[in-house]
Amino acid sequence: MKVVVTGSSGLIGSALVTNLRADGHDVLRLVRREPLAADERRWDPPTRHIDEAALDGVDAVVHLAGVGVGDRRWTDAHKKAVLDSRVDGTATIAQAIATSTRKPAVLLSASAVGYYGATGEDAADEHAPSGEGFLADVVRQWEAATTPAQAAGVRVVRLRTGIVLSRVGGALGKVLPLFKLGLGGRLGNGRQWMSWIALPDQIAAMRFVLDRADIDGAVNVTSPEPVRNRDYTKAIARALHRPALAAVPPVALRAALGGFADEGVLVSQRVIPARLEAAGFAFTYDDIDAAMSALIG
Repeated sequence: MKVVVTGSSGLIGSALVTNLRADGHDVLRLVRREPLAADERRWDPPTRHIDEAALDGVDAVVHLAGVGVGDRRWTDAHKKAVLDSRVDGTATIAQAIATSTRKPAVLLSASAVGYYGATGEDAADEHAPSGEGFLADVVRQWEAATTPAQAAGVRVVRLRTGIVLSRVGGALGKVLPLFKLGLGGRLGNGRQWMSWIALPDQIAAMRFVLDRADIDGAVNVTSPEPVRNRDYTKAIARALHRPALAAVPPVALRAALGGFADEGVLVSQRVIPARLEAAGFAFTYDDIDAAMSALIG
């Protein structure tokens, strides 16, 4: 299988490329700089430009590129960069697919559980309505940008991913140094639900969906067992054999992160992967303690 991947240098993208190549698949990576290797092709989302040969003879496209949502404080400039990177990148890919002579069979397009906004204590599957707030609005526009590919008859899967856990990056990787020093702890009151998935399950779910021609539309890519923030932090501490006695108050989080504190850290999101489970996908890590032990123990 010949697969084009955007965002190949990110946490998920780099793991996916390695996984695909280990199974003998041919992977091309779209990059925004001048290509430096034979497996790279140039694209420029802000100008909606892509190398015309990039999609020639491609079987699948996996689109993961986008500015990191929580990489910095939410200023107006950063929020614009988050939105523009997702809409421009997705529209560029979808339009290129729609106008290609030989279209790929499938487009896997990254999305996020931010679509649902704050779910509180309610469990949200793929039939749940979209929520309110900046992130929910971003995801709606992000997903809508895939329309040209879908209208051209290509199977489109929108991967509504939760917090991806890995010791080498992402939300977990960033806090591990603090927890190793015994300085980790819950965020706010710790009662907010977190929808998470271990990186190996994230990659396995993407491979599963790539191969399942009967799956399209929105797919929640999260563990079937969401966890409260306080239990998440305790699981990290147990895996590291360290205490987790600290607590970061909401006011401090808002001062440091701006709006991301309320929509990305303190928000309660209890999201369920109903479609993956119904399709028979088997999670390796559906329990937070098992995941933490495997990832960092």
